[in-house]
Amino acid sequence: MTGFASIVVAIGLGLLGAGVVVAAHRLFAVGATAEVPAYLSGQMPAEHALSRYHVRWYTVTLLFLAFDVEMLFMYPWSLVVASMGTPAVVEMFLFLALLLAGVVYAWREGALRWA
Repeated sequence: MTGFASIVVAIGLGLLGAGVVVAAHRLFAVGATAEVPAYLSGQMPAEHALSRYHVRWYTVTLLFLAFDVEMLFMYPWSLVVASMGTPAVVEMFLFLALLLAGVVYAWREGALRWA
């Protein structure tokens, strides 16, 4: 089978599979009502989705991102720091200082206080 024919067969099988799924849905679907959302298995929600999150979790997220982004950039940096020299070290310390500012802000806002 040539490369082009295999692509056509793959697209055909994908369309056939999608058609089977749509046909099965139409065959087995229960009549839906417009006033019941798909959230909570059709039950009406008791509260707004954003009211469940305390504002404290935003500072925890900031703290997580500070540590996560730090590790994301430190691994590739550690592979090239020997060839780059002093400017790479200075850049990394400036980057860490910027992330440290985020950690200090989260600490000041009480993200590290769990009680």
